[in-house]
This record gives sequence, structure tokens and C-alpha cells, in this order.
Amino acid sequence: MAVEITGRYAGGLKVDLRHGPSGAEMRTAAPVDNNGDGSSFSPTDLLAASLGACMVTVMGIYAQKNGIPFDGVEFRLEKHMRADPRRVDRLPVTIRMPAALDERQRQTLENVALTCPVHRSLLPEIEKDIRFVYEVEAPAEV
Repeated sequence: MAVEITGRYAGGLKVDLRHGPSGAEMRTAAPVDNNGDGSSFSPTDLLAASLGACMVTVMGIYAQKNGIPFDGVEFRLEKHMRADPRRVDRLPVTIRMPAALDERQRQTLENVALTCPVHRSLLPEIEKDIRFVYEVEAPAEV
């Protein structure tokens, strides 16, 4: 299944993107360290964000299908660039997971995350330091 994404140069080192199926739009901007103003996600920021979003999404799919509590899961990552050639070099990621998960659920969800399509698509040379922290408390029932 193909998904059409279109882009149009908007000037000022910015590109307007449109997601074909939903019509959602966003703008990228070149980062400050590469002649831009850093006013939005850069293309490499989107690449980095895709890793975290993909890992959390596929874990959420697995959790939903298997009745595993998953509310409140968050990720934080950093994108580190290298200069020659200019490319993403390192993506340390921390994923905050529900504290109440048992050991089997933890291992299964971690494996699901580490086999997400984006993780599998990134160059092996990109250092991906993935850390799972089990501290998210279940939301209080009302």
C-alpha cells in the first residue's frame, strides 16, 4: 500500500508538506546550524521523531490487541548530527513505560519497539541507544 505525500518549496528554506490520505499539512524549516531559522521541524528532526513515534505506535498496537495497559507512555529523544558527511549520527531514546507491566509484557513490548519499521529502516551506522524506563503510573479512576 502506497501513501502519497507531497511537498512544495515555500521559500526561505522551508517546505510545505501534505499527507495525501488525511490532508494534514505541516511545514519544515532548515535548522539554524544549516543556514535556516529553525522555526519548525527540520527534515532530519522528522526522521528522528519518526523513530520514537513508530516505536510507541507499534507497541500501542500490540498492547491494544493484547489488553495490556499502555496509557501515558511517552518518549524523549535527541538527534545528534555529524558533519562529514552531514547526516544523523546518534539517536538516544528514552521511553517511559507503565510501571505495572510484568516482566513478560515488558520484554515483549521492548522487542516490538526494537523491530518497528523505522528502526529497521535506519542505517546501522546510526547509533540508536534505546532505554525503557518503567515509571508511568496508571491514570486514577474517576
